[in-house]
Amino acid sequence: MRITGGELRGRHLAHFKGSRIRPTSDRVREAIFSLLGQDLSGVRVLDLFAGTGILGIEAISRGAQGAVFVDHSHESLRLIRRNLVLCGYGGLGRVFQKDLTRGLPRRSVLMKGRFDLVFVDPPYRRDFLPPVLEDLAVGDILASPATVVVEVSKEDELPEGRGTLILVKTRTYGDTKICIYAQDGMET
Repeated sequence: MRITGGELRGRHLAHFKGSRIRPTSDRVREAIFSLLGQDLSGVRVLDLFAGTGILGIEAISRGAQGAVFVDHSHESLRLIRRNLVLCGYGGLGRVFQKDLTRGLPRRSVLMKGRFDLVFVDPPYRRDFLPPVLEDLAVGDILASPATVVVEVSKEDELPEGRGTLILVKTRTYGDTKICIYAQDGMET
């Protein structure tokens, strides 16, 4: 697993052995950042179901001002912290443990301020996504404008919109579908 762009392009990161976690492939990450743009200067990132942290770290490598990583697994949180240190981004990333099936960690001090870019990469073929999208759309978590990037199985059907979030792009890469939602449908 390596960073595909930005200042740390080519840097290898620590990853899990086996198939407990499904990190976003290099090909899919390159596609995501082609859709978003390569320069994310000043963007504040929220990485939900963060796993290895690769999406948020990739965003920091491309100029994001920082990222908050949320995952339920202790193993994932340790790995994300390790990868942030490996990249020299220890001060740019914050890690938070939360079972996202119970809602977003709204009351955490890490959630103060609004996020410009949110990655949502839940386990495939589970019904985690609709409540998370609803929670993002109705709260004071998203900046205006904001972009939410969702990674799901190609078989998953996603809503055209949820609250202020409107689906603006969908692309499929192998078994993975990438859906980009924009605040009020405005492409960012």
